Amino acid sequence: MARLRIATAQFPVGRGIERNLKYMVELTGEAKRKKGDVVHFSETCLGGYAGSEFRSWEGYDWKLLADAEQSLLQLSKKLRIGIVYGTNRKVSGTDVRNSLVYINAGKRVAHYDKRFCTGGDLKFYNSGKRFVTFELKGFKCGLLICYDVRFPELYREYKKRKTQVVFQSFYNARAKKANIHTTIMRPSLQTRAATNYLYISANNSSGYYQSWPSIFVLPDGTIAQSCRQHRTGLILNEIRSKAKFYDASGSNRDRAMAGVLYSE
Repeated sequence: MARLRIATAQFPVGRGIERNLKYMVELTGEAKRKKGDVVHFSETCLGGYAGSEFRSWEGYDWKLLADAEQSLLQLSKKLRIGIVYGTNRKVSGTDVRNSLVYINAGKRVAHYDKRFCTGGDLKFYNSGKRFVTFELKGFKCGLLICYDVRFPELYREYKKRKTQVVFQSFYNARAKKANIHTTIMRPSLQTRAATNYLYISANNSSGYYQSWPSIFVLPDGTIAQSCRQHRTGLILNEIRSKAKFYDASGSNRDRAMAGVLYSE
């Protein structure tokens, strides 16, 4: 039976790359001490979120970011742990992507570029065009970022690819107060998990006001655990390949995905 221990971590992402890295190193160490196989961080958690933490790429320290990413690779190798983290990825010239990277045992395994960018995002980032899947301890995993949650088609496509776990990183932080994200994000993720029978690790920067705390969602839509709002920390969840959950749409899901939109 395959087992995977996922640490979903949060901290107040800021502009400072070295500061962000320090949080990530500390939380990765905590995840390892708790016997986590992989630790999952939020959107642009290493490089800072353009449009929120800073307003221009002018003067951005790409060399410092590259050095920080090397430090994470070395940490992953030293601790023998997987790390999923958000960063800024410069493809060429002005082509910058909001990316989610998966590294393990000192090697870069996969990266995903945010497919659906908000209007604000598009002032700083270009959209990605591809899905990403990878194997982790017997589970097929996929990556999504923040605003992607608004598009159920993405989860359906991952389901068609037989994905079992989605790591989705958010930045719904530094708001003035509770807002629409506070109301709808967790139920939206619960729905995405239940309608597609997926595990979803969903984390969010904890910078005040954190619109909602990081959560881990089971395939039946239940929130298994939640971080404390506005607080740095992590939650650890173990998933098992033989675990079974209530799946109301299971008997008709394949038909629906094939375009047969009725039961018989």
